[in-house]
Amino acid sequence: MSEKKLALVTGASRGIGRQIALGLADDGHKVIAVSRSAMETSDLSASQKSLIISIRGDVSDASFIERLEKQVSKEHGVVQILVNAAGVFGPIDLVHNSDPAQWTQTIVIDAIAPYYTAHYFLPAMLKSKWGRIINLSSAAALHPPGPLNSAYGTSKVALNQLTRHIAAEIAGSGVTANVIHPGDVQSDMWADIKIKAEALGEVGKDYKAWVDWVEKTGGDDPKKAMDLVLKLVSTESDSVNGRFCWIDQPLQAPIPSWEDPIDARPWG
Repeated sequence: MSEKKLALVTGASRGIGRQIALGLADDGHKVIAVSRSAMETSDLSASQKSLIISIRGDVSDASFIERLEKQVSKEHGVVQILVNAAGVFGPIDLVHNSDPAQWTQTIVIDAIAPYYTAHYFLPAMLKSKWGRIINLSSAAALHPPGPLNSAYGTSKVALNQLTRHIAAEIAGSGVTANVIHPGDVQSDMWADIKIKAEALGEVGKDYKAWVDWVEKTGGDDPKKAMDLVLKLVSTESDSVNGRFCWIDQPLQAPIPSWEDPIDARPWG
């Protein structure tokens, strides 16, 4: 039996984040479940309840993350599995019509908050010479840019690049950083997009088509994202670093992300 670790999952009160937190607990890991609202525990097994600690807080607040790291390290030890699952889709609108506060908040929650968590939790991982950072990205980051979703698309592209930078910095340390596409899931975010797309009428037809497709197919099972996280924290993924990882047999066929870097610069 492999050694069990301390994990921290953001966005853990619902949806894919909750599924990942439960899967890590079922695999024997202690889980710090971070979310704006307390995680509902009435339907959890006794074993899950004993391994999951719910902490409320706003991941877009750097001071909260700093306090969280101090609290967790003091009370529970070193976080060695960090899963950034908190996210919002943000405004579905043209750039010049969008609300600036909503647009920038999307970037902060989806891309900057994972920087905060990595900034504060990565040093202890490096010191212990083992760790996993797993950021939830999206196939939207790989699609050609289109109208209406500039906030979400930009945030996920930024998250991909942030993760690759972290991966480059920690290569060979025993710590890895990767992003995953968790699938096209019939989640709270899907429901939010459905409402916004319907309100847009004809302008939102492309989003309405995606919403209807997910509803018709039932969407990807969120347990597939959980299974992928469990695979990435296992020893079989020790060499996987700086990659865009897909769930098993997704409804949306995997899209090429990036090749291994070729460092040929004209100045060196």
